[in-house]
Amino acid sequence: MPTRAVEVVRAGALVTVQDGGRPGYAHLGVPRSGALDTVAFTRANLLVGNRADAPALETTLDGVALRLCSAAVVAVTGAQAEVTVDGRPVAWSMPVALKAGSVLDVGLAEAGVRCYVAIDGGFKAPVTLGSCSTDLLSGLGPPPLAVGQRLAVGPSQGPVPAVDVAPYHVPAGPLVLPVHPGPRRSWLTEQGEHDLFAQTYTVSPASNRIAFRLVGKVLESAPRPELPSEGLVWGAVQLLKNGEILVFLADHPTTGGYPVIAVVDPAARSACAQARPGGSVRLERASRGGFIGW
Repeated sequence: MPTRAVEVVRAGALVTVQDGGRPGYAHLGVPRSGALDTVAFTRANLLVGNRADAPALETTLDGVALRLCSAAVVAVTGAQAEVTVDGRPVAWSMPVALKAGSVLDVGLAEAGVRCYVAIDGGFKAPVTLGSCSTDLLSGLGPPPLAVGQRLAVGPSQGPVPAVDVAPYHVPAGPLVLPVHPGPRRSWLTEQGEHDLFAQTYTVSPASNRIAFRLVGKVLESAPRPELPSEGLVWGAVQLLKNGEILVFLADHPTTGGYPVIAVVDPAARSACAQARPGGSVRLERASRGGFIGW
């Protein structure tokens, strides 16, 4: 049997191997990491018969091109992008059977930021602390893909499901992120709290898997003593000294010294993962669960 593998023909701006991440190591300073858009990631794996958390590729904005060294079934979900095989369009968010030697090309994201490329059997990479996810902050996991690199692929894990359509809704237009009060919400003045919700922010290009920065009217806060470092979670909204805010994602640090004024509701994680630089974002008070209301 030929070795199951793919060769990287075009590496894209940032393509990483991601799985379910490294839960349970925050006390050691290691964040969970893993796929940012877990809905799209899980769907890609299920479409090719993998377990839900099998290693897949996460692309950023300009996709990736792969040459298959053996026959395989692949699926591409997440950000909307043109998907071609040997130059011919194929289905997006659907299983596609490919022959050995075929070149799969995931193009520029037209809506959203991150695509997920799954292959039956899953990609194989060195495991660190139970995961092969690339963590940009700590450096754990394999480095981003490079042209000419070969990635091993595991044996098929199960039959590919028979599906007619598997739609995935890419968050579009101005994103609305529901947030719960953070432990330092009281650091905002009345005007600062008003401006937190009253304005439309722009996603800064200075954004990555660690966090995305929201640019808007500076939020006013009351003078406070310096804050000792305290724990951070996925979705923590941190107020910086200059009045701007960061929304932390999967590769976030485990502690930080700036106040967390809010936390994005977990239901909005896919929207955060697909927040496009230059796009518009509004924050709203979450209407369910979490902390007591504002």
